[in-house]
Amino acid sequence: MVRVCEEAAAMAQEKGISAEVIDLRSIIPWDKETVFSSVHKTGKCVVVHEAPITCGFGAELTASIQTACFSSLESPIKRVCQYDLHTPLALEKFTLPDKYKVYEAILNTIDYV
Repeated sequence: MVRVCEEAAAMAQEKGISAEVIDLRSIIPWDKETVFSSVHKTGKCVVVHEAPITCGFGAELTASIQTACFSSLESPIKRVCQYDLHTPLALEKFTLPDKYKVYEAILNTIDYV
């Protein structure tokens, strides 16, 4: 997903939007300090992962970020995840996050009013 996020960030950069990409190398423990620092600095957050949106690790990230950074958030945290379906391997590429879905999420957080 890092490559996908970097491609989406590059698309955003072309529109004059600076996006940080943080690669969590592990989920237990995860680098809360880096993530929280970024959210406090930018006021925005997009969580991207390959798991389904329901019960995925992104839900834990989102809850922790919301709790620790609530006063700094300027828009809701956006999650870009796999759809909540049982997907045959042949169709997996259609359900996983891609650079366009991530780019759309970036734009949604920027344009939030």
